[in-house]
Amino acid sequence: MATGGWGPGTGPGGQAGHPGGTAGGGQGWGPPPGQPVNSPYGLPPQGGPYGPTAPQNPYPYVPPAPVPTRGRAPRRRSRLWFFSLPYLTGSIIRSAHRVASRLFVQAGQDHIQDRTVDRVQTARTVLGAAATVLLFLVYGTDQGGWQDAAAGSAAQALVAPVLLIVGGPLIILGFIYYAPPHLRPHLRSRLRVPLKTVGWYVTTVLVLGGILFGISLLAKTDLSGWQGFCVGIVGLVALAWGLPFFVLASLYSARSAFNTGHVHPMLPPVVTMVFVWVFAIFNFIDSGMPAQGPPGVQLCSLLGGPVSVTVVGLWELRRMRTRYGVRVRGQAPAPAPGFR
Repeated sequence: MATGGWGPGTGPGGQAGHPGGTAGGGQGWGPPPGQPVNSPYGLPPQGGPYGPTAPQNPYPYVPPAPVPTRGRAPRRRSRLWFFSLPYLTGSIIRSAHRVASRLFVQAGQDHIQDRTVDRVQTARTVLGAAATVLLFLVYGTDQGGWQDAAAGSAAQALVAPVLLIVGGPLIILGFIYYAPPHLRPHLRSRLRVPLKTVGWYVTTVLVLGGILFGISLLAKTDLSGWQGFCVGIVGLVALAWGLPFFVLASLYSARSAFNTGHVHPMLPPVVTMVFVWVFAIFNFIDSGMPAQGPPGVQLCSLLGGPVSVTVVGLWELRRMRTRYGVRVRGQAPAPAPGFR
């Protein structure tokens, strides 16, 4: 009897069953959807060479469109910013810093890059400055005390390279003489970089002094029109770049001791310890004991800086000797992993 395809069908082997006709009277509802079994076009492709492909989603996810905000659009910086005073000042300082660091801060072949020593030195400097400020706040200052302290610190930073140029050769010669005889020619051969650094600093002082002297002479003459304008512009540009460069060169020269680390890694701490006591003696001869606080505080204020610098310097020398094997006397060590 015809059932229109929805009645019980005949299963495999001619057995009667439910619609779809599974064997043994099973519940079946015909072949799975898709291409008919007896398709004249054959079986559909079963995927690429890597196996069957995953079915495509008929409803792919589309991210929602961004909602426009009502805020103001980011403001573009005007081109006039490049001619403003803050931008020009920053550009001049960055340019002077690049040139000064290239000339006066040069790492030698045996330079030891020890971050721990750098952190300790930075901490000592910060604590020393904080102790000075705390001393002024607790015991007060005389008339012009803050100005005198700032002027004294700036003067020491600028005078330090001059003292290094004058007294540094004596310390270096004594250091080389203390070394073993077979190492002295090697140490003397490394004096080229410190001498070149000293030459750059002396050239900076002479050029800047010549510019100031020339401007003072031209100021006494009667220059008018375009000549006076051109001279004024040249002098302004030279001073605007030369003064920051001179200050940075003085600071970097005092810190690196004119790159004496090229001669020996232990030489910069030795030079620093010697000159910090020289500055303390000159300061005591010039100004006497500090005027703030009781005698104990005055003594700590006078000797706190030199003693702390000496302690850190001795610790740095000991760390070089024990951790990196660097010594003044004895066989020259091979470069350790900490060398750069």
